[in-house]
Amino acid sequence: MSVGQFVFMLHSHLPYYRKAGMWPFGEENLYECMAETYVPLLNAISELYDEGIKAKLTVGITPILAEQLNDEHLQNGFVKYIDAQITAVSKDLERYPDPKVAHSQHLKYLAKYYFDLWNKLRDDFVNKYEKNLIKYFKKYQDLGCIEITTSGATHGFSPLLATDSNLNAQFKVGQDTTQRLFGKKAMGAWLPECAYRQGYEYVGKDGKKHWRPAIEVTLQNNDIHYFFTDSHVIEGGNSIGNRRVIGVYGNIEYIPLPDRPKTGYDTYSAYWLPDAQVAVMGRNDRASYQVWSAADGYPGDGCYREFHKRDDKSGMHYWRITSPTTDLGDKMLYDPVLAFNKVNENSDHYTTLIYHLLNDYKKANGKEGLVMVSFDTELYGHWWFEGIEFIKQVIKKFNQYLPEVERMTAGEYVTKYPPKEAIQIPESSWGQGGHFYVWQNHLTEWMWPIIHSCEKRMCAIVDAHSEIPEDKLLHRALNQLARENLLLQSSDWPFLITTWQAKDYATDRFNEHVDRFSLIADMIESGNIDDAKLKEIESIDNCFPVIDYRVYQSITEGVIPQQEKKLAPLYQ
Repeated sequence: MSVGQFVFMLHSHLPYYRKAGMWPFGEENLYECMAETYVPLLNAISELYDEGIKAKLTVGITPILAEQLNDEHLQNGFVKYIDAQITAVSKDLERYPDPKVAHSQHLKYLAKYYFDLWNKLRDDFVNKYEKNLIKYFKKYQDLGCIEITTSGATHGFSPLLATDSNLNAQFKVGQDTTQRLFGKKAMGAWLPECAYRQGYEYVGKDGKKHWRPAIEVTLQNNDIHYFFTDSHVIEGGNSIGNRRVIGVYGNIEYIPLPDRPKTGYDTYSAYWLPDAQVAVMGRNDRASYQVWSAADGYPGDGCYREFHKRDDKSGMHYWRITSPTTDLGDKMLYDPVLAFNKVNENSDHYTTLIYHLLNDYKKANGKEGLVMVSFDTELYGHWWFEGIEFIKQVIKKFNQYLPEVERMTAGEYVTKYPPKEAIQIPESSWGQGGHFYVWQNHLTEWMWPIIHSCEKRMCAIVDAHSEIPEDKLLHRALNQLARENLLLQSSDWPFLITTWQAKDYATDRFNEHVDRFSLIADMIESGNIDDAKLKEIESIDNCFPVIDYRVYQSITEGVIPQQEKKLAPLYQ
């Protein structure tokens, strides 16, 4: 007998790194995540299937990430990256054991461990997956093992875009890309940064009141039936972001929102949104906290591999966390056997936790409930080296020992258990503080007028070319203009500036796309398009190869009728 439903959602996203640097920011960031997360995840899904188990994971792959995984330049670059790692660790095999180095016999063992790991990775990528991860994610989608969700094309921060034409273009190009690469439209979407806004009333240039539709209207217009949000958005109270460490990154001090009133709703079911037939499901706070909490989450265990310390010659990770307070210089050497024994212990604990959450809810409410958890995919494998094995063990243990927990993809859940209530959710994100501050603050406020100006210029140029021109050069320029507009809107650029992780790199990348956009727009408006310059830009920013620039044709807002539409209450 079922105790309830469990949905495990992984959101995979990286910004556009193609031909935009290598290290410390650029293509190597993608290659690291391919090596440590995306290939191992596919391996886990494949191995489970070979054992007769469908993973039932909901795997979000943002369109801009999918384009990069599908790109021949980056596929070949990844093989070169793997070869460089094999060469580096081979030199460690030669220099260990070294009597002058403490514990060098164990370092020799670890070098052999990584040598085997990198060689297997190369073989998997080149021979098992034919260098095409997208093809094999599609394979396991078609076999019913996973569900692929979409997102905004370049992960643009939806609530802060100025025009509905640009908001629609993000999701239209995103959905079209998912359909092209995976063979069908996605049923669900990840809102970039989980950022949501309601519909609102405004006064237009005509002096009349207009209504700007809520985000879910755009989703419905693009055949998207559900999305995800954080628990505080559904439940009210204190945002999850407020319980993380609130501190200063660069010059930004995160300011939390005041606690919202408790709503009386919980995350044990999905809900309809009021303005369109689109469902929202909130991630379960307790089940999510057990993984991502810096203080109490599994990845912080001292047995697990230390992310931040590398060998100064080969770059290999030879150390373990040891403890959260241990200085990098004092870290103990990594022990894979000890670490993967800890995975067994943690996966036992997690499956039991999920079972009891569902069982307790059923006993208390007389009905079955949902536990949905959502995480950045890159947490598993890249940041938490042992994380993919954790996912695999959790799935196997549910399948073998706890069949009462109904594992489902998100789309399967909303189809079998459609929402019974509608609620209004507030402006929100999963950023620090639960609002928009990470992306709109005094470090990033200069970016938004530029983004908005490009939005409006894009629409004006498209409206002036409402029919595809016979001039093929002009047609190429219009499509490339659309690509640059999408790329400059990426939420990653303000995020990286705010968090100080890659402030200069993000600033440069944003400005480069703005400059390319402006150059192409000037050429189009002047009627003097430089073919050589356009080809140069196309050779770098070649994502969305079948884009139709007319996706940006202006959407005319309707005037609110005499019986004015009122803003919905915060929750209803």
